Amino acid sequence: MFLDVLRRRNPGFIEAAIKLHQAGKIPPNSYVLDLDAVEENAGLFKAEADRLGMKSFAMTKQVGRNSGFCRAVMKGGIDRSVAVDMACAVACDRAGLKTGHLGHLVQVPKFEAPMAAARLKPDFWTVFSETKAREAAMAANEADRVQTLLARIQTEGDIFYRGHEGGFSADDIVAVADMIDGLGGASFGGVTSFPALLFDNEKKQILPTPNLKTLAKAADALARAGRDNIEINAPGTTSSVVLGALAEAGTTQCEPGNGLHGTTPLHALEDLPERPAVLYLSEVSHLHGEDAYCFGGGLYIDPVFPDYQVQAIVAGEPTSAATALANVEIPPPAAIDYYGMIDTSGPVKPRSGDSVVFGFRGQAFVTRAYTVGLSGVSAGAAKVECIENIFGVSEPWPDLRS
Repeated sequence: MFLDVLRRRNPGFIEAAIKLHQAGKIPPNSYVLDLDAVEENAGLFKAEADRLGMKSFAMTKQVGRNSGFCRAVMKGGIDRSVAVDMACAVACDRAGLKTGHLGHLVQVPKFEAPMAAARLKPDFWTVFSETKAREAAMAANEADRVQTLLARIQTEGDIFYRGHEGGFSADDIVAVADMIDGLGGASFGGVTSFPALLFDNEKKQILPTPNLKTLAKAADALARAGRDNIEINAPGTTSSVVLGALAEAGTTQCEPGNGLHGTTPLHALEDLPERPAVLYLSEVSHLHGEDAYCFGGGLYIDPVFPDYQVQAIVAGEPTSAATALANVEIPPPAAIDYYGMIDTSGPVKPRSGDSVVFGFRGQAFVTRAYTVGLSGVSAGAAKVECIENIFGVSEPWPDLRS
């Protein structure tokens, strides 16, 4: 799905990745990033968010918290991250991208709260319960800070991915706000939920979920109770083209992730302002029967579309041509992705050592892949800026000794 738009809108990126791989500059099993395009995308996004009066926090998990990505986002004008977990927050902070939002989706573990409060000093910290609010407040108080907390809320009919559930009852939001304000070291800042927007496969559109109305109703209840300047954080499937709808619903914060590298579902179907800026690179290992086997490790395809025939560009020389496309079988989620299997019965005849380029919506942070940042792609002079693991830590590839 995303390989089609990648070939059409950023072919030079594909060719640069193959050239560098064939020169021994990039390892297989790598999420490769076009940092020029990331910077451009971040600038487009920030400009639209600023026009609408919204705060922008960058999500980095999908590309493995890569430090080059963080720096490109900052060059584009976004200077805060949203951290899916503490590992994201630490990696982004190390790269210079300060923590704008912490604790949503993953709550801060009890004994990590002091470090979060004292070192990361997030602008906003989401809590799902009174217990978590008290932990955050105590940690902030010990760090001689007052921490602004967002309350994750929910009500009957809201949508959550299985395993993401949790939050205060939306009907109790006024009492929750009062409770948080009564804690030493904390102040109530607003409300959040996820997902507020989702892609509808049948309608091929990004549509609001019931969660967005729940947030609006909670904000209205807070306003009627005399509270103003309420923050509404409403993440999910965020690209610049949905910001107007979010702002109209009262949202004050936006959190682009896949939008910063052009891989929201809508990017696969329409030419949105953001250009595709990520690909997955592998290498042909060996042949067996009618298949060529390419190295895996990062072949997790985020399932935002129904199953489709996965393809890859397979070549020993830089190309983005359709003639280099081959069908690929990806191991099922229940299996370890040691290899992907490339069909050799068609016109493409893979050889050991050939580059293999995929375009899909990934989640690098749940894989064992590298992340690689490239600069100079737009000028035709691509070079490797960083090779890192999924925690944003530099890897001295190919000499992996510390």
